[in-house]
Amino acid sequence: MVTVTIEPHVALAWIERLGGEGGRERLRDELAVEEPLEIRVDGRPLVVAMRTPGEDEELAAGFLAGEALIDSRGQVASVGPTDDLAANIVEVRTRGGLRRDPSAERRFSMTSACGVCGKAALEFVQREAPPAPRPSQPVEPQLVLRLPAEARAAQPGFARTGGLHATALFEPDGRLLVLREDVGRHNAMDKAIGRLLLDGRFPLPRVLACLSGRAGFELVQKASVAGLFGVVAVGAPSTLAVDLARERGMLLCGFARGSSFNVYSGMEHLAPSASA
Repeated sequence: MVTVTIEPHVALAWIERLGGEGGRERLRDELAVEEPLEIRVDGRPLVVAMRTPGEDEELAAGFLAGEALIDSRGQVASVGPTDDLAANIVEVRTRGGLRRDPSAERRFSMTSACGVCGKAALEFVQREAPPAPRPSQPVEPQLVLRLPAEARAAQPGFARTGGLHATALFEPDGRLLVLREDVGRHNAMDKAIGRLLLDGRFPLPRVLACLSGRAGFELVQKASVAGLFGVVAVGAPSTLAVDLARERGMLLCGFARGSSFNVYSGMEHLAPSASA
């Protein structure tokens, strides 16, 4: 292989760096790792995900929760390697099976760029996700502005490679619960949600997600199914993301950078502030 993995998230590769005035140097660069992972449920293959290795158990649990195939920690008997310890395979053993047969609605096929390929996604969310609850107290606008910087400070993989997305989950008072990185933005959210689910906390009605990039539909969908009340993104939302957030009554903020942000949905979740 042309790359050498030195950590689950990071690999090294020799590259050539060219300067604008003809300069050239050969050096080793750090790259974000991307490998396939097969997720099995009760002995049967369910999906192959292109992901950054590490936190595979969280990814599997979060993916099942995001697809509304499980809805509590109690439905998971165990999650981990298969009995033969095959590489890049993780298996979830359930208590009583999944909530429904996923093969009847979609053929799962995930890349690091796609979270809802092939699904009648809007109908799915309308069926599976409750309206967003309000937090116990309104969120201060200044807190929204702080979240991206606090999340960025907890992204060691991105700092080294520049190639990983992140999802951070916060309490309404700004306390960081968990942050996960991955080459796939939806994988990062699955890992973060999966961590809390495996810790026995699910659904997540008083939790706010902060995204390192844009807020696409698939991320707002996952947040809605998990019961989050809002999403803050450094980048832009898509039209479907805005439509879904408004229908679900979720807080959706975009372009949260510097001293301002845009509110696309859920203004009622924010505290009045003269400085906003």
